[in-house]
Amino acid sequence: MDWNHFRFIDLFAGIGGIRLGFESVGGECVFSSEFDEDACMTYEANFGEHPAGDITKIEAKDIPDFDILLGGFPCQAFSIIGKKEGFDNETCGTLFFEIERILKEKRPKAFMLENVKNLVAHDKGNTFKVINEHLEALGYHVYAKVLNALDFGVPQKRERIIIVGFLDNVIFKFPDPVPEEKRKTLLDILETNVDKKYYVRDQIRESRLERLKDKNYPKPYISHENMAGSITPHPYSSALRAGASANYILINDERRPTEREMLRIQGFPDEYKIVVKYGKMKKQCGNSVAVPVIKAVAREMINALDGYEQMLNINNVNEKTEKKRGIAI
Repeated sequence: MDWNHFRFIDLFAGIGGIRLGFESVGGECVFSSEFDEDACMTYEANFGEHPAGDITKIEAKDIPDFDILLGGFPCQAFSIIGKKEGFDNETCGTLFFEIERILKEKRPKAFMLENVKNLVAHDKGNTFKVINEHLEALGYHVYAKVLNALDFGVPQKRERIIIVGFLDNVIFKFPDPVPEEKRKTLLDILETNVDKKYYVRDQIRESRLERLKDKNYPKPYISHENMAGSITPHPYSSALRAGASANYILINDERRPTEREMLRIQGFPDEYKIVVKYGKMKKQCGNSVAVPVIKAVAREMINALDGYEQMLNINNVNEKTEKKRGIAI
């Protein structure tokens, strides 16, 4: 097939960060699913379609045919892994089961899954081991690596595991980091003339500055409060979090990031529409992905799939040529 044009589905779609990454390399989304209605509102405003709801209620056979499955699946209820035998026990209560169910029915050429870095270490490695075993049992060749958004051009330290799989024996390598000079800095993403509503109260600002580890740290910086209560400044954001407190990260210990800045920290384009209130946008950005990471992975996946197809075509041509010469293969 022509991998310049392929079809994908967007599961646990959030606000479409993974979709943006795969559209950038020629993909067409033929189905999306998202449980959170506020995220669906943002998704629809930007992609012109309202995702289907709860994936557990959607039959795999009703999903259109596609080439690549995509999903940033929630990691829930993995604690019983390894305690009991059998498929039902291992994946009970987890949404990974939904991905497995759809892969089993639809048999796409490839998939890409995204999850928190801790998935690798969860339950002493058993969680990831079982996921990997189930994917391989379906016949997929699986690759996995933790990638940091900082290495791919956005000022955010966000480490996430990317799991890639191919039905054929495709040779895949994860993308190399972006050269330092091509990475965006805080100066590139911060807005000017920011509305006063984003600024914290004097009491909060003074408390933060008192606890600032390095009081001479050059601006602009983004600081966050660690478990010990210290305020640590960096030339980048710590990972955006959906459930974090209102002042989890502050710019120069003066103000919260704007909605547009949060989207930029995740690598979303400036034409991306904001249609929900601040608190909801903060949650949606925290639940989303760093788009440049996904773009880089998508590019490598398509290159690998295309390379595999070309190799098959060459082998087929050679085989036909040998047969014409009367040489047994």
